[in-house]
Amino acid sequence: MTDDSMTEPTPDETEIARRALSLLDLTNLADICTTSHIEALCRDARAGGVAAVCVWPQFVGEAARALKATPVRVATVVNFPAGGEDVERVVEDAAEAIADGAHEIDLVLPYRAVLRGDAQAARSLVEAVRDVCHKTCLKVILETGALGERERITEASHLAIEAGADFLKTSTGKIPVSATPEAAEAMLGAIRARAGGRRVGLKVSGGLRSVADAATYLVLADRVMGPGWAEPATFRLGASSLYGELTAALARAS
Repeated sequence: MTDDSMTEPTPDETEIARRALSLLDLTNLADICTTSHIEALCRDARAGGVAAVCVWPQFVGEAARALKATPVRVATVVNFPAGGEDVERVVEDAAEAIADGAHEIDLVLPYRAVLRGDAQAARSLVEAVRDVCHKTCLKVILETGALGERERITEASHLAIEAGADFLKTSTGKIPVSATPEAAEAMLGAIRARAGGRRVGLKVSGGLRSVADAATYLVLADRVMGPGWAEPATFRLGASSLYGELTAALARAS
């Protein structure tokens, strides 16, 4: 005989799953992604009440049409995942995605410029994309796993905030080291110190697979920024595989 209580979520797990689902950027940035994958992604987004979907630029129009009558936002990536320094190309890509219906642009910071001490090159690209975003939310991906040291993560956070980022985002999920609590804490500290009254959010992305992973970052946000700060306008969880774990936890509780 099995003990059913072993599979039941605790009240804390259920509450975490409910919070996390509302903050989720449901993502498909797989190397092989098709129209049918986007249809399924948008279907899950509508059913689950997530904050946004995040898709490759070529799928923005399709996602925007599928989610038109819903509050779910459409995000896409530019300068992704390499974080290059071709300002003109990245600005064109961002403008095209916005024209196709993107509500949010996730821009990879030229993090190699930061690593070699050329902060101005990184700043110039972020500022140029900021100029075309206007009313579009700009999330700047720091690629914290490549930056490594807390001091560099803090430096890159300050740079992105000062250049106009609406959100800081940890990772592309395309290199061996993705989000870590240590990186997220450094970024939250920079937001708290440098936002200057302007609302700046945090998106934790890469490697989140379980309710426990979501709990780690929600508890961290509550501790650093205060209870109630983590809402869709200020906090997101970017993941492709987390959705199933969250909905399963909620289903067990129903």
